[in-house]
Amino acid sequence: MEELQSTEIIEREILEDARKKAQRIIKNADETINAKNAEWEKKTTDSINELEKKYADLKKLDTEKVMARLPVDKLRVKTEKTENLLLAAVEAWYKSLNTEEIQNLLKNELKKRLTLCEEFTPENLKGIKQKKAFFSGLKRNEAESVLKNAGLNISCIEETASKKSYPWIMLETDNIRITSSIQDLIDFIIQENRFELTQALIGNAHMEKA
Repeated sequence: MEELQSTEIIEREILEDARKKAQRIIKNADETINAKNAEWEKKTTDSINELEKKYADLKKLDTEKVMARLPVDKLRVKTEKTENLLLAAVEAWYKSLNTEEIQNLLKNELKKRLTLCEEFTPENLKGIKQKKAFFSGLKRNEAESVLKNAGLNISCIEETASKKSYPWIMLETDNIRITSSIQDLIDFIIQENRFELTQALIGNAHMEKA
């Protein structure tokens, strides 16, 4: 009987010891889980804070870039608008010209270039066998008239396709080439008188605006 009681006592002690160990294990597990949760929560918070800081820095940098670029973009838009106005004014001016005025412009430009080139003087041209004229944006009789009024007698005249918007005429020998072009004339006038032309188109007040 005493032996049976002793066995029961031992069993209870073993069970109690096992219960205590289980409690310790559970407690340690809970503490570990809580610690890990706290660690992960801290890492998550730190990561979120870091991302928010990076986003704020990027946003600030982008804002600074945009603000720095605004004057440049504004100037670019203003320049494009002014250029478009100039081109529109040039186009309107050209459309107002009659055929004779266009021919005179080409003739005068051609004569200016001829004076700078001895090879194309009437005396020298007589001795040059290979001489041609090419034209675009004109009728053949108009091109012939321009050459004749410029003091040139060239029998070989050819019309050629061109992507240029305005008429031109070109003289060519074996050694040299001279071109008279309305586009070149327009480009020169705009380059030399851009400020005055812009001022006349849009006025001082608009030009001074940022």
